[in-house]
Amino acid sequence: MDGSKWCDANYVPLTPLSFLERAALVYGDRTAVISGDRQFSWRETRDRCFAGASALAHLGVGRRDVVAVICSNTPAMYELHFSVPMTGGVLCTLNTRHDAAMVSVLLKHSEAKVFLVETQFLAVAHDALRLLAADDKASLPLVITISDSDSGGGMDYEALLRSAPGGFEIRWPGDERDPISLNYTSGTTSRPKGVIYSHRGAFLNTLAIILLNDVQTMPVYLWTVPMFHCNGWCMVWGTAAKGGTSICIGGVSPSVIFDKIARHGVTNMGGAPTVLSMIANAPASERKPLPRRVHISTGGAPPPPQVLMRMDELGFDVVHGYGLTETYGGATVCAWKPEWDALPPAERARIKTLQGVHHSMLQEMAIKDPVTMETLPSDGRAVGEVMLRGNTVMSGYYKDAAATEAAMRGGWLRTGDLGVLHPDGYLQLKDRSKDVIISGGENISSIEVESVLFGHPAVLDAAVVARPDDHWGETPCAFVKLRDGAKATAEDIIEFCRARLPRYMAPRTVVFSDLPKTSTGKTQKYLLREKAKAMGSLHRPDRSRL
Repeated sequence: MDGSKWCDANYVPLTPLSFLERAALVYGDRTAVISGDRQFSWRETRDRCFAGASALAHLGVGRRDVVAVICSNTPAMYELHFSVPMTGGVLCTLNTRHDAAMVSVLLKHSEAKVFLVETQFLAVAHDALRLLAADDKASLPLVITISDSDSGGGMDYEALLRSAPGGFEIRWPGDERDPISLNYTSGTTSRPKGVIYSHRGAFLNTLAIILLNDVQTMPVYLWTVPMFHCNGWCMVWGTAAKGGTSICIGGVSPSVIFDKIARHGVTNMGGAPTVLSMIANAPASERKPLPRRVHISTGGAPPPPQVLMRMDELGFDVVHGYGLTETYGGATVCAWKPEWDALPPAERARIKTLQGVHHSMLQEMAIKDPVTMETLPSDGRAVGEVMLRGNTVMSGYYKDAAATEAAMRGGWLRTGDLGVLHPDGYLQLKDRSKDVIISGGENISSIEVESVLFGHPAVLDAAVVARPDDHWGETPCAFVKLRDGAKATAEDIIEFCRARLPRYMAPRTVVFSDLPKTSTGKTQKYLLREKAKAMGSLHRPDRSRL
């Protein structure tokens, strides 16, 4: 329009680094991070981030250089989310459950220039570096250790902060689409891919997350979500945006969670459904009265209604959403409506299991036919692929243009998840496309079978996958973990399901065992599929009427 001007006065590249600067200005003397006996104010946290950035820059880290870190939720891990991008570098947080072989693969793929390692992971890191050294095509990163104590050693994080040259100036992004972090996808896929986050996407998704989770000014956030996972669902930057206090904990257990909530007055936290189940099933001896109701965000798998009802009774307001590494974490939220408060508890819990609507920074969500790209009707019945588009979708997969093109072909992010949209526009996931069980030509949603299994009073955890069947092609195989002290037979479980599902949907095989999990609480179904396949094919046809 005539008279308008695009210049430095009205445009600055969006970046979550600006949140730290403001937090130090407005909340300088307030506590930013608490970890055991250590705590730092926002002013101190900013100073530490500047020192870390200065030290890394002095070591040669510059624009687009990758800095890898394997570390639990600690002050150092929090600070690196700011100090690395301050240098113009790209932060790559590695899953702490990776073995040496996988760490070696990721260090090579990311071409990490510096590798920060918390001391408890040094054995894995050393083995990974030995594997990397044996590869003629790989270069070794500079290693810096992160220790709980101020060791004063050479290449130690705390020592580097003390010796960092002064006068460092932030290298702000020249383009808001510049990369800020590299996040490798969860082990639920055959091989991890490096998902590139931009400064712009991180800024916008941070705003979306604090809005959809009702995060108030100066929250107290309990870190039960690993910071390595989607940069802590963007809440590392979110706590800075709101001037909050981060409570770092080493391990997640009911006693620790209730103790920290009571001691620090926690207002917000997050966790996979497994964390919710842990809280809901905590024995009375490990629970403490909550000083206030606590907002807890969850996603990754639909939480069982029974767990949601129990969480409400204990004083937790659960915010359920859905997202992927490729969407900076959360992409949707089951936005709550006041009129639902009057519904019976079971109905409220059922609604909360829905994945909901896209958040305010995402442009659009649709259920589409992945072949024709036809948008399917919002009738609660038409199953298609969940597709997303907007400003909080990844920039792409690092060094994998083909995978990037395939994932965003047709102008939409193809999630690989199957679902329906209800008439009110709320999303309900049905399954991963690879998790659908096809039995006698009928599609069976493993999620629907699992939801019935969770209703059994003896069942603590459950997952359903396909087992080969000579007659039907595939039939459901349930892996079940019972509650402590509970008893149930495979026949009990099968009959329970048959009473509540069409007969063809009920499991024909039940295996009692612990369920393998990723560090973010997702069940590793690919491992269960391998186990079910190894059992061999069921030979006798089911002569029941379907």
